[in-house]
Amino acid sequence: MFKRGIIGFFIFIFSLIGCKNGEKIKIQLIRNATMKVNYAGQTILIDPMLSQKGAMEPFAGIERNPIVDLPIQIEKILENVNSVIVTHNHPDHFDKVASDAISKDVQIFCQQGDEVSRKNEGFKNVTPVETSFKWKGITITRVGGIHGSGKILELMGKVSGFVLQSAGKPTIYWVGDSIWCEEVENVIKKFNPDIIITNSGGAVIPGFDPILMDAKQTIDLVNAAPKAKIIAVHMESLDHCTVTRDNLRQMADQVGISLDRLIIPKDGETVSF
Repeated sequence: MFKRGIIGFFIFIFSLIGCKNGEKIKIQLIRNATMKVNYAGQTILIDPMLSQKGAMEPFAGIERNPIVDLPIQIEKILENVNSVIVTHNHPDHFDKVASDAISKDVQIFCQQGDEVSRKNEGFKNVTPVETSFKWKGITITRVGGIHGSGKILELMGKVSGFVLQSAGKPTIYWVGDSIWCEEVENVIKKFNPDIIITNSGGAVIPGFDPILMDAKQTIDLVNAAPKAKIIAVHMESLDHCTVTRDNLRQMADQVGISLDRLIIPKDGETVSF
């Protein structure tokens, strides 16, 4: 009887561990490219732009940015965050409000070269990722992208995307600020991601070619990754973004891409897998 009781106890403990390992992946769009990701037991904040509506100068000369309010209070956004990934130094991906609000002890991952800015802001645990880095059971791999085409590239600087992998978990590829290009296509072929997050706002600096994927390029990416779930963000938050959620959904409907293949969350909405 005692032996059966001990066995039952360990079965119960292992079942709890199994439940923990089976926790859902949750990706919450905050606004623009700012997301809160629960992955492999960690809570990761991505590209935090936490400024209030109208706090920044216009990017396209139309209106001050951001053009919409945060849907959630900053304190709630930062709740339980134990790491931050910053793809590049543009203010719509890491702003002064975020720098002031985030704990200086939190783990920050960034592309090489950007660590200088974070350290100058007082952050103590900054890790520039050249290729890949293992952290708490998650492999974080930095990949490239192209932030536009033509002359605008001289102004936009280096940008990165990141791939998250963990044993027994879906692979997430966050493209970052890039147009649809060979670099992005090669990442999809190499990692075969289960979830791809695209910045699909079709942002345009007046006088130049688009610096982000537009609706058509997003559809091209969806077609290039037929087994992946695509989450499109970076829309309807800045004055230089030309693609709306409705634009993208209408184009997807026209070519038969379902709601569960191309997910277009609203600000504050959480997508679970």
